[in-house]
Amino acid sequence: MKFWTADDGVKIAYEVFGEAGDPAVILQHGFASHLQGEWKSSGIAKTLAAAGRYVIVMHARGHGASDKPHDSAFYGEVRMAKDVRGVADAEGLTRFDLGGYSMGGVISLLVAVEENRIGKLLIGGVGEGIVARGGVDTRAAPNQLIVDALMADTSEGAPEITRGFRLFADSVGADRLALAAQARVVHQDKIPLETISAETCLVAVGDDDDLAANPQALANAIPNASLHVSAGDHLGIFGNAEFRDAITGFFLGR
Repeated sequence: MKFWTADDGVKIAYEVFGEAGDPAVILQHGFASHLQGEWKSSGIAKTLAAAGRYVIVMHARGHGASDKPHDSAFYGEVRMAKDVRGVADAEGLTRFDLGGYSMGGVISLLVAVEENRIGKLLIGGVGEGIVARGGVDTRAAPNQLIVDALMADTSEGAPEITRGFRLFADSVGADRLALAAQARVVHQDKIPLETISAETCLVAVGDDDDLAANPQALANAIPNASLHVSAGDHLGIFGNAEFRDAITGFFLGR
């Protein structure tokens, strides 16, 4: 485990796989997620490292081994995007590929509109909501109801539409107060997708993912982007070998 301290004092944890060198691959997880489920136990990080890539797996603030303040002033995907860029700078990266899922996809897009160091860009688990709302599709899961679910005394008291977020957070032992602080300030401003200068982009989603509705609209809005759809929903898609292979193949140029 390695750590980098942001300019607001929040300590950001990240894990590395493989031998250091450019271009690295930086991977950012989704809201409430545990890294074991998306990038580690899925085998993606190790597969990329075994193929010779230097892989950096971020722990977003409020998650994993990173600091978890309970004040929303420390959160927001714009702040998290600065964390990704800070870690890239700390690692001395002159070129890197970047991948993010769900909230991590929003973070990665915000990094990409500011960065000219990105080669390949993977955006997973989001769709038209990025174009319409500037973030994870709050039409499918209103952020205030996510806050209500996280702050409820029990999962049974959570709103039905967002109870899954509460159950998932409880299952991975997440800090619910930190997650609620982020949920209050989810990104909902236009992202200038047309300015992204990554060499190539892949939008990868599950065909039964309500948070990634109409992903073709997102792919159409990003220069040099293509779309991959696999069978699966938002939380279960990493269990699909075709989805995992699409991601590793994209980063490895297969």
